[in-house]
Amino acid sequence: MNAQIAAIHYYPVKGLSTQPLDSTVLTPGEGLPNDRRFAIAHGASRFDPSQPEWQPKRQFLMLMQNERLAALTTRFDPESTMLTVERDGKPVARGNLETQIGRDLINQFFAAYMGREALGAPKLVEAPGIMFSDTRENFVSLINLASLKDLERVVRRPIDPRRFRGNLLVERLPAWGEFDLVGQELSIGDARLVVRERIGRCAATNVDPDSGARDLNIPKSLLTGYGHADCGIYAEVIEGGRISVADPIVAVPA
Repeated sequence: MNAQIAAIHYYPVKGLSTQPLDSTVLTPGEGLPNDRRFAIAHGASRFDPSQPEWQPKRQFLMLMQNERLAALTTRFDPESTMLTVERDGKPVARGNLETQIGRDLINQFFAAYMGREALGAPKLVEAPGIMFSDTRENFVSLINLASLKDLERVVRRPIDPRRFRGNLLVERLPAWGEFDLVGQELSIGDARLVVRERIGRCAATNVDPDSGARDLNIPKSLLTGYGHADCGIYAEVIEGGRISVADPIVAVPA
């Protein structure tokens, strides 16, 4: 296998925009640092910050239902914990997520921006030990760029990899070859991961990551072209260490 990391991405706030990394340090049993660290609970959410536990994505604002989120660009600074929200290239909200005042500023913006879609008063939430991902387990997601290229043949349009909100974009792997890695151990940089499962896709992938328009039907295209709605794989970190862009991805012999 001649695969390598083409890009590394994390998503500080569930449903909001990506941030690229040149390198990062993985920890056993955890996702990427700060990945899905925060979420925006809508007004009808059952998530209780005083007794936090993992909740399914429908308890939060998310692209599957709230495509307007894609029209925003966000930047999070892990050191200062400042979140900046931009719309059409202009800052529209900014707050320190470690302070109540800062969170209130972000909450007020999303209440106004989302309107009725917020189902009441939205609240930015964080819970130590909980990753606001689509799985109870803390996984790292890998997306094979060759598979997306092959999917473009089915949809007859270019596909932005950001639609799939993956952590590691992989190149030099045959199209759909990632599915053959399920159950295998991988060495990436100084870390080791075990591939646990394929990623089933939902309507969030239909949303253009720049405009917020629902301009494709990715799950249907996957079913039509391949007989399944899967794209990408989830892996569990079993040995921590630094990984970097261009690191080889090596299958470890059993």
